[in-house]
Amino acid sequence: MSKYDVAIIGGGPGGYVAAIRAAQLGMKVAVIEKEHLGGICLNWGCIPTKALLRSAEIYHLIKNSEEFGIKVSNVEVDIKKVIERSRAVAKQLSSGIAHLMKKNNVTVLEGTAKIAGSGKISVDAKESKIVEAKNIIIATGARARIIPGFEPDGKIVMSYKEAMVPEKMPKKLLVVGSGAIGVEFASFYNELGADVTIVEIMDRILPVEDAEISQMAKKAFEKKGIKIHTKSKLEKLDKKANNAECHLDINGKKSVETFDAVIMAVGIVGNTENIGLEKTKIKVDRNHIVTDDFMETAEKGVYAIGDVTAAPWLAHKASHEGIICVEKIAGKKPHKMSKNLIPGCTYASPQVASVGLTEQAAKEKKIAVKIGRFPFMANGKAIAMGEPEGLVKTIFDAKTGELLGAHMIGAEVTEMIQGYVIAMNLETTEEELMNTIFPHPTMSEMMHESVLDAFGKALHF
Repeated sequence: MSKYDVAIIGGGPGGYVAAIRAAQLGMKVAVIEKEHLGGICLNWGCIPTKALLRSAEIYHLIKNSEEFGIKVSNVEVDIKKVIERSRAVAKQLSSGIAHLMKKNNVTVLEGTAKIAGSGKISVDAKESKIVEAKNIIIATGARARIIPGFEPDGKIVMSYKEAMVPEKMPKKLLVVGSGAIGVEFASFYNELGADVTIVEIMDRILPVEDAEISQMAKKAFEKKGIKIHTKSKLEKLDKKANNAECHLDINGKKSVETFDAVIMAVGIVGNTENIGLEKTKIKVDRNHIVTDDFMETAEKGVYAIGDVTAAPWLAHKASHEGIICVEKIAGKKPHKMSKNLIPGCTYASPQVASVGLTEQAAKEKKIAVKIGRFPFMANGKAIAMGEPEGLVKTIFDAKTGELLGAHMIGAEVTEMIQGYVIAMNLETTEEELMNTIFPHPTMSEMMHESVLDAFGKALHF
């Protein structure tokens, strides 16, 4: 029987980061992973999708290169090579995680893990074994939610995993769901030439984002040719040999339309099954493990982090939870994580990024607010880049000047949002942001101008 201070079930962005931090704190650590180090995010999510979207971005730039004085002819997409590059990027990074485990003296066990009693994990592999650990961290992640009647077959009906490795480019595509995953795939396939339709059951796309940003995203996607139906749903699907007959409810009106492929992007389900929870006091709420502020479950000595726990289901949240969890185990005094300070990013074209309260959420809390807006079209760098469409929106407490939230849409906003995240973590006020010198010419100047606008001081708009 192998004995460890910490044993982690799952080697995704939550699990492997927790392992590294535990090793740094002098603990003996094991990670048990059944498939790929890096988890869904690195192998079938965050990273490979960004590689696909980068290919689409380059294709878009080449197609529109005459705007920049460059003529290119006979541009073609080789979807097979696009996918091969995406898979190669994922493989490279997965290998990098293996190196980090070795560098930090973390034992990696390949196999399927199950809690087998207090402080014990059974590992089902070629040579099954029992791992004993003072502390156990569950980091099993999540999988795509599957709705009965719309099960993925990998060819016509796809989840995010199949959508990353299509056998061929669909000419006509239906995307069900308009969260980050749905609109990213819609954006990718649209850019490469597919006729894309999105159906969303809510009253707007990207429903967790600020309503103003959602509306701007809708207009931008529609301008690119994506058809968007909100307050709508896919009721039934009849698969044929090479396509699917889809029965839609579009705002109360029934219609039947044929699509070459359907991507189901309707959320995720935590991987809580078959890991031995029934033998513990661990509580599960709607397929997600319930934890306290330091990620401990109702079973003493057992913790849970990442997508197997509560929303938001983001890789950077999982990693941060892993660090908090391990530092608590080590007797440190980590800060509790504020979900209000977790940034969200959508890598479609245009990009969307946000942190903190939306305008509606602030109003629901009855907070008097000052709101600043600055458009991309008034920024020199954005115009020079050929990216004049977008907006930076900031929300402040009118009484205290506290930055309550920031919401962006446009080129590279996923890189810029961190400036506001740092500001909110430092409890920055509008005065400190106004007195900050932003470099020129940069797109980040719009962040400054949006703050100024909230207080009637915008200089360039």
